[in-house]
Amino acid sequence: MNAHAMPTKDEIVALEKSYWDAIKAKDGRRTSELSGKTALVTGTQGVMRIEKEKMGKMTEEGKWILESYVLEDVEVSTPSPDIALIAYTVRQSVTMDGKSQDMRAADSSVWIRGSNGWECHAHSETLLN
Repeated sequence: MNAHAMPTKDEIVALEKSYWDAIKAKDGRRTSELSGKTALVTGTQGVMRIEKEKMGKMTEEGKWILESYVLEDVEVSTPSPDIALIAYTVRQSVTMDGKSQDMRAADSSVWIRGSNGWECHAHSETLLN
């Protein structure tokens, strides 16, 4: 087994941003690559268990457009070299059903490094007032 160095905060933030960038570009191949075999996701639609291939399909076929996003108040915890937790607030501009809206949310993700590199195995989003 290869011993990995502890990931840096910048490395984990870059992973999270690459996921957001893939969503913005509707790049289902990339979101699928960055997702664990099965990811747990919580948000306004409740709790979901999403297979990586389905995550890619949802990214490409979603009836929304992520116009922009900004991560703020980012915190990263690395309990081991192959596990990273990230939490932050995000300001995002989206278009849904032809209507543009700005949203602010508190998000968190769990990243695990395996034989395929870093993958997101859980993501949660809570809309803020």
